[in-house]
Amino acid sequence: MKSPAPFIHRNLPRLLLEAREAVMAHTRPSLRRHGLSDQQWRVLRVLGEHADESAGVETGRVAREAYLLGPSLTGVLTRMERDGLIERQRCAQDARRTVVKATSEGLAKVQALSETIEAHYAWMEQELGKTKLTALYELLDGVIALEAQDIALSEKA
Repeated sequence: MKSPAPFIHRNLPRLLLEAREAVMAHTRPSLRRHGLSDQQWRVLRVLGEHADESAGVETGRVAREAYLLGPSLTGVLTRMERDGLIERQRCAQDARRTVVKATSEGLAKVQALSETIEAHYAWMEQELGKTKLTALYELLDGVIALEAQDIALSEKA
């Protein structure tokens, strides 16, 4: 049996997951104190970032920006609506679509958690230095753009 070719580069997807988990280890206790799962927080963060959109945010956009698959998002939204964190309604322009808005209770959780999360990011900036943290953001944005461009090109082929 022929042995597989050795890997030359480190396992980037695993490193990215490990980094995510390391960051989330600081965030999860705060989420749990507010009764939120990781997925619910991602939805609330998206809705908080778009709170100025009075008509709400279309669920497809929430799914994309929160990195949740449609079926998972449906369950998450159902629980969040039950808990009074969000409101769902039909889109005024297209009744086949649903829009979502955070309630005042949901926005209050966004506000409270944003203070905790921003404090953690400030600590990271202090420990790593502003230059390194900025470089990390830029590198991640570059990887995302590079891979998105490659996917777009391969879909056209």
